[in-house]
Amino acid sequence: MSEKHRFSPRTERRDAAENRQRILDAAVRLFEENGVEPVSMNQIAAEAGIGPGTLYRRYRNKGELCLDLIKDNVVYVFEEMESYLERNKTEPPHERLKEILSLFILFRESKAQLLKGVEDSMSANRTASPTNSPLYGELHQHFLHLFEEMSREDQVQPNSVFKADMLLAALRSDTYLFQREARGHSPEEILEQLCLTFIPQG
Repeated sequence: MSEKHRFSPRTERRDAAENRQRILDAAVRLFEENGVEPVSMNQIAAEAGIGPGTLYRRYRNKGELCLDLIKDNVVYVFEEMESYLERNKTEPPHERLKEILSLFILFRESKAQLLKGVEDSMSANRTASPTNSPLYGELHQHFLHLFEEMSREDQVQPNSVFKADMLLAALRSDTYLFQREARGHSPEEILEQLCLTFIPQG
């Protein structure tokens, strides 16, 4: 086997990785200058010095690109949640739910524009369920399990799936940013109101 053929797959992989990094670097520059929403995929391709076809082969839309930019943060925040839940199994479920909400709100505040970019892309796909997304599926499961624990403790049988769905909806960009920007609530106030709304008071 010739040297050229032996190493060509590695070269292709390296080129692909370099293209990916150019794309991400270009997107970050444009997003920082203009915000996420006004920037087009064609602008990102031009800034990265690649053809639009190369960009679309890696990212079908801007939402996928935004998700790639925050994926390490997503992994980190869910690891934090898992670690907290593992360490605090004996804490009341309403306390654990409050901490999970607090961790997610901190993440949402730090990556608001990119998260909205991901969600806008999901919204464009009308057949996609938010709870099936890689971003929200695990969060929904945490909510569901904690609501089910609360219902067993309180000896009542609310619809835990419905409550988890509604809490997830309250944390999505359109609802959350409306409360932040139009209603003027701080993240701490939003957390408090969510707890008052979704956690039985007794």
